[in-house]
Amino acid sequence: MSLAIIDAREWQNMFDLRTGKKARENGTVVQMVKGVLGRHPYPGDTDSRSNQWVTDTALDLTEKYEPQFIFLSYAQQYFSSRYEAMTHEEWNSTVSAVFAEAERFIKKSGFTPIVVGTGDMTDFHDFIDVSRLDGLAISTHWSARYAGLHGPSVSDLSRLKENPHIDWIVPREELLALFNGSPEDGLRVPDYLLLAREGYLFKTTGTTLRKSLRIPAISFSIPMFTELGSLRAITDIRGVIDTHLNDRKIVLILLEGIGMKEFPWPYSPCENGKGWYYYEPGDAQYLTITTGKHQVFNYPTGYKYYEEDSEKKEYPLSGYFKSIPENTLASQFSGRSIAVGNRSMFMHMVVGADISLECFARNLYNQGTMAVIHCQNK
Repeated sequence: MSLAIIDAREWQNMFDLRTGKKARENGTVVQMVKGVLGRHPYPGDTDSRSNQWVTDTALDLTEKYEPQFIFLSYAQQYFSSRYEAMTHEEWNSTVSAVFAEAERFIKKSGFTPIVVGTGDMTDFHDFIDVSRLDGLAISTHWSARYAGLHGPSVSDLSRLKENPHIDWIVPREELLALFNGSPEDGLRVPDYLLLAREGYLFKTTGTTLRKSLRIPAISFSIPMFTELGSLRAITDIRGVIDTHLNDRKIVLILLEGIGMKEFPWPYSPCENGKGWYYYEPGDAQYLTITTGKHQVFNYPTGYKYYEEDSEKKEYPLSGYFKSIPENTLASQFSGRSIAVGNRSMFMHMVVGADISLECFARNLYNQGTMAVIHCQNK
């Protein structure tokens, strides 16, 4: 049984991750994790101390659990860039601060680092309103490039093709062909993918229109820093880590909202997708890195997630995830592993670590912290 522990500062509660029901466990690892959560309350997604929280929490957990593999995600600069007005100097200071945090963890832990930027940010220009079509357009607030289109009329397609802010309308078959997908892979893929031009966001039915100041840029390549060799694509990272985990301790660090324009360390450009498709910062990008295989079909952009959101849905604390992803890096590693990050629910699902600690935040609302224990006996 995987356990979830939520810490809201005034109280801690424990749940079965799969069912969401209250759980009672009191083993050594549980007590250790509860202590780490209690010592490190989360300051908030856009708080300048948010990335420091990642480092401090990870160092504390590393000391207590002694892992061989660590996954860290630093995202404060991403959230602040999206929702807070920043001068050029303030942004540069924020970038410097996140690299200082990554360097602090690397030096204090002694782990061999692989540091990956998830892609540049760009100025937000305007919305593309696709909420009044005959068909159904679906996007998420975190997607800047893609929307899914279901059952469009001929009139819909004609209007969308004339929109100067839409870059491309891609039929389902082209996505399947690009990634060698089977008909079964296409069951949840929308009829079409809409691709926005850089700087534009899709406005769809149900989209939360929180004002964005900057959004992810088009990033077909992203930067990667490591002493373990030059890698061509993000799908290569998993294999390199597997090869070297037997003879060294490795920390994989993802820096949200950082691309090649502002990456101050020596880096290799790393292919961030395939063909016309690139990964935005999110679960598919993370899972592609941790599994070593492209991940575009399990939770495809624009799928009808609400059809699976019922009172019987398992993993109620894990957003739209219906199950724990298979073949993630840490889940296949026999040694000890941890993950810590401030990108909300991603950490406990995309890494497969024995212990994951993350901010329990939704749409910038700070609800505390959550730890997930996948293995209590290592």
